[in-house]
Amino acid sequence: MRIYIDFDDVLCETARALSHAAKKLFQRNVPYEQIKVFDLQHAFMLSSDEIDQLMGLAHQPGFLAQLEPAPGAIEAVTELQSAGHEVIIVTGRPSDCHVGSVAWLDNHGLEGVEIIYVDKYGRAPNDLPAWAPQILTLEQFYKLRFDVAIDDAPTALDLLTELAGCRIVIFNRPWNAEYQLQPGMRRCDSWSEISEIIRHTETRTSCAGNRM
Repeated sequence: MRIYIDFDDVLCETARALSHAAKKLFQRNVPYEQIKVFDLQHAFMLSSDEIDQLMGLAHQPGFLAQLEPAPGAIEAVTELQSAGHEVIIVTGRPSDCHVGSVAWLDNHGLEGVEIIYVDKYGRAPNDLPAWAPQILTLEQFYKLRFDVAIDDAPTALDLLTELAGCRIVIFNRPWNAEYQLQPGMRRCDSWSEISEIIRHTETRTSCAGNRM
């Protein structure tokens, strides 16, 4: 199966690190558990200049390198690859984060995992360096096929409903607690739950194939 995995706050603990950074830089004491909206400018009560500074930090290779993996994520992804699944990181990060993103994967034993950059939030920069990978438009993204997609951001979850035949897994985070489930979606608190859903999806797909 082709499995879409979001990077930030699905594969790694980005919001926790940004919470610490906002406190250090701007004295905004908003613990991870109190980040109730996906818009971090609103969540941390930052000015336009402050959110630009925070995001500038967040996209630096040194910041990306120190992000902690989500518990169980590395082991789960490794097992999925060993089982023959095609794992693809699909991220809304700007693609000038590519060096830091690849380094993070390499540092955690996930060398060679493909990264696709998608303009999920309508804020792709216009002046990417020549070496940065292409950022897909939504029109380009919708031409891709995935059997399972795992994301946390409400905006991205809405986009995923346009992918025919894709099982959508919501990785539970404080900012998506009130997101209304749509047909074909499941919520999960952990990577062990996600792995179980993927196993069931694989079994169901195999059974359907055998009946054809």
